[in-house]
Amino acid sequence: MNEHMFDLEVIFKKDYIDYRFHGSSSIKKVLPVLCPDISYKALEVNNGTMALDTWGRMILDPDFSEDITETRKNLLAYCELDTLAMVKIYEVLKKLE
Repeated sequence: MNEHMFDLEVIFKKDYIDYRFHGSSSIKKVLPVLCPDISYKALEVNNGTMALDTWGRMILDPDFSEDITETRKNLLAYCELDTLAMVKIYEVLKKLE
């Protein structure tokens, strides 16, 4: 499966550079420019660092005090939007061909 995967970030590092990305190739900088209708702002978990930290605490911390069902829902919402964002960015790129 890995040999069939391609990281879209490579495109934004070399071939598609826009001043509105503010020098970054991160999805959080590219997405608002290419797909302004998609935003992470309304999510409880709204960035990758937060998702990783939240998941780690939920799994590893025996004193995790947050509601696990709610936390799981928030993490899944973040992952769902992250996946949708990548698909939408890919669709924009395909239209440029």
